[in-house]
Amino acid sequence: MRFFGRKKTTDADEPLIEESADKASGDAGSSWFSRLSKGLGRTGAGFVSGLGSILSGRPVIDDELIEALETQLLMADVGVATTQSIIDQLLETYPRQSSVDAEAVTETLKQLLITTLSIADTPAVEAEDGPTVILVVGVNGAGKTTTIGKLAHRYLSQGKSVMLAAGDTFRAAAVEQLQTWGERNGVPVIAQHTGADSASVLFDAISAAKARNVDVLLADTAGRLNNKAHLMDELEKIVRVLKKADPEAPHETLLVLDAGTGQNAVAQAREFDASVGITGIALTKLDGTAKGGVVFAIGQEVKRPIRFIGIGEAVDDLRPFDAEDFVNALFTSVD
Repeated sequence: MRFFGRKKTTDADEPLIEESADKASGDAGSSWFSRLSKGLGRTGAGFVSGLGSILSGRPVIDDELIEALETQLLMADVGVATTQSIIDQLLETYPRQSSVDAEAVTETLKQLLITTLSIADTPAVEAEDGPTVILVVGVNGAGKTTTIGKLAHRYLSQGKSVMLAAGDTFRAAAVEQLQTWGERNGVPVIAQHTGADSASVLFDAISAAKARNVDVLLADTAGRLNNKAHLMDELEKIVRVLKKADPEAPHETLLVLDAGTGQNAVAQAREFDASVGITGIALTKLDGTAKGGVVFAIGQEVKRPIRFIGIGEAVDDLRPFDAEDFVNALFTSVD
């Protein structure tokens, strides 16, 4: 198994999932950072503005200030455990009764937040031979199918060949939606009738992807509630069947989470990870919520890498996640 993203033909090709793919120089990089800052505006408006108010005019670090910081973190949906961890680390640098330098404390907090997001920053891998299989999972409404369509567009733009597999066989609309994305991107879609066995569809898709020498197979699955045991058991069956077609598959199990669900997203991640072992997370709809702080709870408590974030409806509004860019954009969003 290799790091995810190298084409098999040359050594100079770019990664399929880049560690910092869009930290580009020039207008493109600036444009994305501006869009990210704007997208995080609702989270930043509460958290960063509140932070500034707390630190300004206070002479020393005291219990009242610490409690106010905790409240700001919790209101941004950072979560209790992650908030406590961040506060404990902050107090190691600025003990109680030490003088308050608002700019220095803010910078330290930014670095702690970046570190929290970097805990599980591990690269994805690709298949040594044959297609790299990305199994996309999540609850209904998180944006799985749309994420698949946007990922297909992204990989095609990198010169990769892509195939889609319509593993959500419970809803006819899901198959139709994936086929629409396939037509839009000009890529084949492997699908069967509504009600077909999802594992069988994905098994056939791997065989087809191998036969056509496809680089990336993006496999959709039915939305399922993380607290419904029989649905999670079915997902485990899908993984077992995939391994019969390719012992290394799925090479990436990507969990799609809706940032607007806040701490429930953390619970979802834990349940899906316990069931099928997620290897990466795509966090969608960050632009429509004030709960963007859940990113930090995921980094601290779930310890699985956030691969992508979504901040809009456009096809290129799903980008590789970068912790430093994210935190800087969060603090820039209210400038």
